[in-house]
Amino acid sequence: MKLKELLNGISYTVLQGNEDTEISGIAYDSRKVKEGFLFVCMRGATVDGHRFAASAAENGAAALLTEEPVAVPDAVTVVQVENARAALSILSATWFDHPADKLKTIGITGTKGKTTTTYMIRSILEGSGHRTGLIGTIETIIGDRHIPSENTTPESYLVQKYFAEMVEAGCDSVVMEVSSQALMMDRVTGITFDFGIFTNIEPDHIGPKEHSSFDEYLECKKKLLKMCRIGIVNIDDNRYDRIVDGATCRIETYGYSEKATLRALDAMMLSKPGYLGIRYQAEGLVNIPVEIDIPGKFSVYNSLAAIAVCHHMGATPEAILNALTKAKVKGRVEMVPVSDRFTLMIDYAHNAMALESLLSTLREYHPNRIVCLFGCGGNRDRDRRFEMGEVSGRLADLTIITSDNPRDEEPEAIIADIETGISRTEGQYITIIDRKEAIAWAIHHGEPGDIIILAGKGHEDYQIIKGKKYPMDERVLIQEILHEDWRKGVYHNIPE
Repeated sequence: MKLKELLNGISYTVLQGNEDTEISGIAYDSRKVKEGFLFVCMRGATVDGHRFAASAAENGAAALLTEEPVAVPDAVTVVQVENARAALSILSATWFDHPADKLKTIGITGTKGKTTTTYMIRSILEGSGHRTGLIGTIETIIGDRHIPSENTTPESYLVQKYFAEMVEAGCDSVVMEVSSQALMMDRVTGITFDFGIFTNIEPDHIGPKEHSSFDEYLECKKKLLKMCRIGIVNIDDNRYDRIVDGATCRIETYGYSEKATLRALDAMMLSKPGYLGIRYQAEGLVNIPVEIDIPGKFSVYNSLAAIAVCHHMGATPEAILNALTKAKVKGRVEMVPVSDRFTLMIDYAHNAMALESLLSTLREYHPNRIVCLFGCGGNRDRDRRFEMGEVSGRLADLTIITSDNPRDEEPEAIIADIETGISRTEGQYITIIDRKEAIAWAIHHGEPGDIIILAGKGHEDYQIIKGKKYPMDERVLIQEILHEDWRKGVYHNIPE
């Protein structure tokens, strides 16, 4: 493809060379440049791609797309644009022949609920006869392929590449998580989503390497409602008016409010040995009784959002109900059958806000005790440790402090910070550094009616210690513990 064709729809200036240059590929990492490639120089949080312009030329780049002049041989075409990230998104869509136009596209943003909602939507659509791709925090799903994720929303080139592969695999739709970082860094620029879902907004991802303020965080997320045809928004969010202010799409709403386009009535907690769920009546766009095998009020919101969008795509009530009873998300209030005496679950809650939401929800099931096992990551904001310790000390009956991803820090130092937070409460706690030992202790000391939550790791299947990533999946640890107990003659009544 010629460079000028690739740059169609982008405002640019040719600094040197010829825009009729033939392009054989696109790269934004100079190490991946091959003969005839276009290299896009982008500025990151710590690295500026312009520094690698000469290296890209040496590797065979035929052209460079930059935001400023660079020193490269005259034979290399240099094109300057105002925003290289936005340009990469647009030219990637052109390179892959605009695959988003061949799919029904569903984008989901919000502080909480994105991951679970994407899986619910995919489950309903697949059960309704659609072939649906997925891009999110845990993985990208293309047909039978499951690709582990590095970012919630990948770089724009990968987004378009995945879209194209979905089309090739016979998909007719895609549901994807759209993070505030993705919106801020133009990873989805140029895409007009058929549906945009806004789950909720709370202060999060605010810091030197993320968003400078809550207002900026909100403004970034709101961009989705200017990039979709139909926006589906949680009307119960206390910042709803700010969320929809300036939206250019048609707005539909969901929630408990009487004003909601799709509302939930008569929510009822469901509980039995080893199982927690919720039931409610949906009214408005769809009138059906709903039961979900995922506990909590937030499950009502996530499922309402899923029902609202899938209704537009022709899903029948039967398909919706069947899919929601089967929808499971790895590491999101994921119940693991261990005993009929207590409930054990794994959840990704790894900050104070998420942990407070989770523990408050579980308290509504009136358990005998809430036992919360968690640690905090090393080389991260220390305040998170104090905050999570304080939340668990206040809302759990017993906290088991253990190791998460200590990275370059000593686990004992991280645990001491968590203890500082718990000490601000009257909460009871113990410390067990080794995570497997901590999980075993929780299982062996579970009491009838307890809810035991393993928080922080969720879908992760590794532990990072001193720069090295070691395999560690809590599901595997649990099975190892049960097997070791069996060999010792200790038996657990595992619910079906």
